[in-house]
Amino acid sequence: MYRFLLTPRWWGINVFLLLAVPFCIFMGSWQLSRFEARVDDHRTAQAQVSEDRTEAPRPLADMLPVDKATSGKRVTATGRYATQLLVPDRTLDGRKGFYVLTLLRTDGGKALPVVRGWLPGTADAAAAPAPPAGEVTVTGALQASETPGDNGVSARGGLPAGQTAAISAASLVNVVPFDVYDAWVTLDRADSGMTAVPATAPAGTGLDLKAFQNLGYTGEWFVFAGFVVFMWFRLLRREVEFQRDAALGLLPEGEAGEPATGEEPATPAAPYDGASTPVR
Repeated sequence: MYRFLLTPRWWGINVFLLLAVPFCIFMGSWQLSRFEARVDDHRTAQAQVSEDRTEAPRPLADMLPVDKATSGKRVTATGRYATQLLVPDRTLDGRKGFYVLTLLRTDGGKALPVVRGWLPGTADAAAAPAPPAGEVTVTGALQASETPGDNGVSARGGLPAGQTAAISAASLVNVVPFDVYDAWVTLDRADSGMTAVPATAPAGTGLDLKAFQNLGYTGEWFVFAGFVVFMWFRLLRREVEFQRDAALGLLPEGEAGEPATGEEPATPAAPYDGASTPVR
């Protein structure tokens, strides 16, 4: 009954099954490994942020450029505060507010964006305390420039003067009349009654949309593998039923009018008009 499995048609179906199922399982396992790698990166990054808080600060110049190894490390920089800006629509501990961002002019002439703290409510320059005068030395966590649209960073434009949506050299270079470091620092201790902004893990190490896309693709590939196996068994069952019905001289429903396998259709009898010879 199963000799049909040796026909060219079923050879093709079987070869497709033997290739498709391992491929789907391989791709699903690969996507799962990508998700697990992102989870491990996230855990490692979170642990690194905690460890960085206890390390001794190092000079800013020694930690540039910012990468996954240096992001979150404590640094020190000396200079004089200059332009102050507000960064609206920033959430801290579930509350909406804004960052107070002040540019620190260092001895080299470049400016380092320093987040001096966070305040609740709508961004208001009058509510932001003025920066200390004279030369200061700041200590805080080093952070990479933000990218608008990523990790909750606003990408909207048209902000009032004195505000910026993202803390990045690309955004600030058009606001201040001096060069800006491609990095920023959030102070360990906020100034003047503000709340300190905690350091974040480096970009690409969080459980973001890409990580959950990997998890979704994992499920899709395993579903595809199961679907291929299901369709193979369904085709096999239909073929076995067809062969059994053909052996019993039955035609499967929907095949009426077609000849059974290996048989010619019977010639219909001519009508008889009562004479000795039928009319054809």
